[in-house]
Amino acid sequence: METLRDILDGAAHGVFPPEDGRTTVVPQMSPRDAGILAFTAHSVVFTDEDPQWVYDTLRAVDCDALSASMNPRFLAALMERTGRTAETVDAMLVGSPLPGGPPALPLTEIEDRDHPRIRYALRRRHEVRAWSADGGVLVTGRGIGGRLEVSVEVDEPLRHRGLGRLLVTAARRLADEPVWAQVAPGNARSVRAFQAAGYVPVGAELLLTARR
Repeated sequence: METLRDILDGAAHGVFPPEDGRTTVVPQMSPRDAGILAFTAHSVVFTDEDPQWVYDTLRAVDCDALSASMNPRFLAALMERTGRTAETVDAMLVGSPLPGGPPALPLTEIEDRDHPRIRYALRRRHEVRAWSADGGVLVTGRGIGGRLEVSVEVDEPLRHRGLGRLLVTAARRLADEPVWAQVAPGNARSVRAFQAAGYVPVGAELLLTARR
């Protein structure tokens, strides 16, 4: 049986689920992560709930079948069923590792596990590492399906100067595997920074998190 990680690894290399308008249900790979991935004309729901319940609930949603998995009615039912909550539907982007040595941007690894960005990342990822640059922070960690995910933060006075692009490019230099990013579509500045750094959009995702 294909796993969530199989699907993600395939997408990272340009091999996507069939564009057949259907939904695939796969088990969670960790108790922490459940949610939905939407690719072109195919969705993946990763949950430990009964797959038949997922299919029955999707059929009951009064909308185009292609968009049922991200329809608010289905999402509300899934959150109620799992006792989880969600924030926003994110664009899902991935960048391949870059050869050629260490990042050109000077980085200093942050060892303090109480650093605010590390504490925040640890709520959603494991194997978290973080680096500081002059005016920004780069964080990586293992998230959905064990994939390597990246997030960055740029100080307000240095925004609009390309530092975000340099930071997410540095993540590709530090990695020896595909690097994933979740970006709110409305955050156009971040979307542009990731695309300028060579990350490509592959779909949409909604992460369901345990209620705190």
